[in-house]
Amino acid sequence: MFVSDARSSSVRTSVARAEASILHADLDSFYASVEQRDAPRLRGKPVIVGGGVVLAASYEAKALGVRTPMNAGAALRLCPHAIVVPPRMSAYAEASRAVFEIFRNTTPEVEGISIDEAFLDVGGLRRLSGAPMEIARKLRADVRAEVGLPISVGVARTKFLAKVASAVSKPDGLLEVAPDAELDFLHPLPVERLWGVGEVTAATLHDHGITRIGQLAELGERSLTAVVGPAAARHLYALAWARDPRPVDTGRRRRSIGAQRALGRRPRSPDEIEAYMEGLADRLGHRLRAARRVCRTVVLRLRFDDFNRATRSHTLPDATDRGTTLLRTAGLLLTAAMPMIRERGLTLIGLSLTNLEDADPRQLTLPLEPRPNATLDATLDRLRDRFGAGTVTRAALLGRGEGLSVPLLPD
Repeated sequence: MFVSDARSSSVRTSVARAEASILHADLDSFYASVEQRDAPRLRGKPVIVGGGVVLAASYEAKALGVRTPMNAGAALRLCPHAIVVPPRMSAYAEASRAVFEIFRNTTPEVEGISIDEAFLDVGGLRRLSGAPMEIARKLRADVRAEVGLPISVGVARTKFLAKVASAVSKPDGLLEVAPDAELDFLHPLPVERLWGVGEVTAATLHDHGITRIGQLAELGERSLTAVVGPAAARHLYALAWARDPRPVDTGRRRRSIGAQRALGRRPRSPDEIEAYMEGLADRLGHRLRAARRVCRTVVLRLRFDDFNRATRSHTLPDATDRGTTLLRTAGLLLTAAMPMIRERGLTLIGLSLTNLEDADPRQLTLPLEPRPNATLDATLDRLRDRFGAGTVTRAALLGRGEGLSVPLLPD
């Protein structure tokens, strides 16, 4: 447990609960840990999951600099003795379901974040299950005994601090941030630990001499606004003083879904790229309708041969779940991006559907101009929805496959 005799942070923070009772549970190197669990020969060895792109790496590989989503060739240059294994998405989905069953047996207040992490609110369970740290220890032991996987847990009064604590405790650790030691824990950490600080924001802060969270906190919100803008300044300044009033939200529904396809560095024809895009759109449309959701914005994501990225998006006048509309929109975005692709090469294509809403049976969609293959698109939609996403594919994708479908929590 992180304990300090330094001044109390209670004056400078805004939190409702009196004790650290929010847990952030995060499976360690999830895909790689499942592979090491299922194949004893991989235990203690550097393991890379993926083909052209690193989807996951064991801690033995991470120690040598391997990261996601690094190119596999670059990863093997850093770690030439790594064992590369193909991903087994069904195994990861099964492991995730087993772990989330343990989460829900621990407390009914569970907010899933991704396939391998969740927030748990254990406040009020002291009489039934013990103190939060006792609950966290039992949770880790149950996951290890019943699922065979290592999991790191952070315990704090806020979701933000609990997530930071779990990250600091990795691998396979447990860390509590005591209420009277929150700022002493948080302020020495690098600014990259703050939610919302990516590479670009981190570089901007570093250019202004701000490398630690404590420096950002002392700068003041007004001065920070001049560096990152008003919205980001307000958000980052609040987190820097451990202010995060958000509760664990058990009813939160996903606001976006996505899928991507790694293409490697071989040149691809426009027809081939379009076929991959159509495969992604088909898959996402099926998932959207299965979840009874509708989408308002379509986002195309591209990664080029120089590893730079580009994003293009279009927001529809009305939310929809129609595959023909989604395909038409994605096709227009891809057509507009083709000059960049021809110039710079393409190594990854991704598609996301965002601004999701619950479907309304009475909802009408204003369609775009029909695609030439609109009848085929509608037929594929019906067949996939009836028999499953993997039962029907486009002829253009025969022999190429549809790429990996990363498992997600049920919506």
